[in-house]
Amino acid sequence: MVDSKIKIGVLSLQGDFIEHLDVLETLSIESLKVKTISDLNKVDGLIIPGGESTTIKKLIDRYGFEEPIKEKISHGMSVWGTCAGLICIAEKLSDPYPIPMNLIDAEISRNWFGRQVDSFETDLTFKGIKNKIKGIFIRAPIVKKISPNVEILSSLKDGTIVAIKQNKIMGTSFHPELSGTTAVHDYFIRLTKNEN
Repeated sequence: MVDSKIKIGVLSLQGDFIEHLDVLETLSIESLKVKTISDLNKVDGLIIPGGESTTIKKLIDRYGFEEPIKEKISHGMSVWGTCAGLICIAEKLSDPYPIPMNLIDAEISRNWFGRQVDSFETDLTFKGIKNKIKGIFIRAPIVKKISPNVEILSSLKDGTIVAIKQNKIMGTSFHPELSGTTAVHDYFIRLTKNEN
């Protein structure tokens, strides 16, 4: 039975949006590929997936998504950026490009852990999730700085911040959609429903 109380959209311009949609289907959440502003206007929450951050941001700009996303946020839409999506939602980057959307008060550094061959997995504690989760890091960014109104949800053992939240905006450095668990998606659904 599909939960029709909310609809979660996945920005489907580039990157691993299919994997997010598959997890939402597993959770019986009504979901939608967001490819147009009309699609965006139908959703209560938006996931910006991993992929190539410069390409995703160029497409956001080309199709005029940034201002409508900000407008929807002002009316209560939740947003979750994973990996490249986290880069796109940042206030600022340690790198000169792309120019992020300034949705969350955090500075992000791209490709912190190196190239594709330096990808890794590790178990993480995530605030609001009972059991440890598997974090999959692929050319992952990290959170370098946050303002006092941003909550840390998860860090590596050395203190490196890899998941944050500000109001209904969430970002993760890692890829929960590839981990085989639905826990972080379930957390985002609760956030969208104002249940966290």
